Amino acid sequence: MTSGTAVRLGGRALARVSGEDARHFLQNLITCDLDHVGDTGASHGALLTPQGKILFAFLVRPTGDGGYLLETDAASLPDLVKRLTFYKLRAKVTVEDVSSSFAVFAAWDADAGALRTAFPDAHVFDDPRRAELGLRLYLPLGDAGDDASAPAGLAGGTEADWHARRVASCVPEAPFDYALGDAFPHDVDMDELGGVAFDKGCFVGQEVVSRMQHRGTARRRVIQVSGADALPASGTDVMAGDKPAGQLGTVAGARGLALVRLDRIAQARAAGTPVTAGDVALEPHIPDWASFDWPVPAGGD
Repeated sequence: MTSGTAVRLGGRALARVSGEDARHFLQNLITCDLDHVGDTGASHGALLTPQGKILFAFLVRPTGDGGYLLETDAASLPDLVKRLTFYKLRAKVTVEDVSSSFAVFAAWDADAGALRTAFPDAHVFDDPRRAELGLRLYLPLGDAGDDASAPAGLAGGTEADWHARRVASCVPEAPFDYALGDAFPHDVDMDELGGVAFDKGCFVGQEVVSRMQHRGTARRRVIQVSGADALPASGTDVMAGDKPAGQLGTVAGARGLALVRLDRIAQARAAGTPVTAGDVALEPHIPDWASFDWPVPAGGD
């Protein structure tokens, strides 16, 4: 007997990397360390430009036969397959779009063991970013059904419910909270959410990202914001007084995520200057799991 809530994420899709060189191939390209994934887990990671910006962000799941599933934004999946194919050169790997074989679900308040028993051909695993996000399920389409309903035994939720959980946990995702090709991993808290391995050796863009880590030069971060009223739409500018400080990302009622300049928000807070989005006053919050803090404004103690 299963229980819990599940949401089919129609905007997410899967690629598969397989073949005898699959692990070595990916390990030398992406930000996370596959040695820490094991056979039953998953990781959060990205493929970067040589300048260190995120081209593709994904979850990486071992398939048990030496291959990996990469879950990413469905709109960017064809480009991810193309880019990985470009990198493979003579490596003995196959890169393919398998989005027509699996449906992607997020589930919470559910028992992973019961789900594995109920769906033995599915991939069921903890979301590697934050425990509060619950489980991921990759169900063969025959088990998932043809509509957006939850798998048998699970209550159906909505994608709005899922995004509200992400907001509550301060877990950003592209394209909702940042544009691919325009953000460093530190900007979107990937370094704090287990998405970058600074001790595994080289990957594409590693030099830039490691320099940001060791010098502490990240000025932009995704943080939580809240207001007394419903927040305006995603993409609305966040203002620190009359200075632009960032943009709203995912919005869930009166709470949301925002990619902001920490220094400008800190200066506004110190001066008592309002932080706003549209005509809504914002209260910015750094998530409690973060190791970063508000910078001390110039002239402060």
